[in-house]
Amino acid sequence: MAEAPAPCYDQADHRLKEGDSQLGAVSPITTYFRVCDRARVRFADAKADSDTTLLLLAPWPESLWAFRRIWQRVAAVGRVVAIDMPGFGHSDGRPELIAPDASGAFLARLIDEWGLGAPHIVGPDVGTAAALFLAARSPERVTSLTIGGGAVRFPIDAGGALKDIIEAPSLDVVRGLDARTNIGQAVEAAAARNSEPEVHEDYVSAYDLGRFAESARFVRHYPEQNPLLRDLLPKITTPTQIVAGRNDDLVPWSNNQYLDDLLPNSESHPLDAGHFAWEQAAEEYGRLVVDWVSGGYRRVAAG
Repeated sequence: MAEAPAPCYDQADHRLKEGDSQLGAVSPITTYFRVCDRARVRFADAKADSDTTLLLLAPWPESLWAFRRIWQRVAAVGRVVAIDMPGFGHSDGRPELIAPDASGAFLARLIDEWGLGAPHIVGPDVGTAAALFLAARSPERVTSLTIGGGAVRFPIDAGGALKDIIEAPSLDVVRGLDARTNIGQAVEAAAARNSEPEVHEDYVSAYDLGRFAESARFVRHYPEQNPLLRDLLPKITTPTQIVAGRNDDLVPWSNNQYLDDLLPNSESHPLDAGHFAWEQAAEEYGRLVVDWVSGGYRRVAAG
């Protein structure tokens, strides 16, 4: 007998509260938990009454608080839902969900269960591969994509710690890393410990106690899944804008150019930023998202 779908419910997340210190000063986001496909998903929902819906996928190794600097701007144009995908941020995860194709399938189920219609997807970093698999296999569930900063190229082009994790002989090597120290250093450029302590701790605590190694399963699937994605890209007709930092040492711009070359309906926007473009160049990133979902995506579709 098939297992019945798990019920969906909302539960407030009291880890970080609207108005807390730096968080409230930057952008108020109230977070909750809701179950989808037996995984407890951390999310935020602007709950605007609008025909336009945006679904934001948090980057790695951060959380949905990565969108704090663009939240108010994008929330002005429609309903905005942000999630930590399964296995990332403070969402639960199972190994079988922590892969690009599986995450894309999960997003299709979440969009249906949560009644999001066909949202505009904003998926930087790991959200890029997940969003592309979603658009390739469930195009009716997506209106447009804003992606970039994900190591989706084949052959793989990644640098620094990301390259080391992808190429590590086993997850045991990743488990042996000091996650708090390494992640703390990695996200310092996006959320400095001294100036944004709550955000910084939210990122670091999300991957403590073995969670970082488990989340690394996603990028370690790139060697076998990037070739699959390469064959799908020319068939994805969803309007796509590619937005990322031109000075990204972890995910070089070649990954974004690769997408622009293979996707039939795309345009690209290199920003003056490193890997964390959504935070380091938040003003321009937010402007591009707003312009895109407000109708800009139609010019690409028409072209």
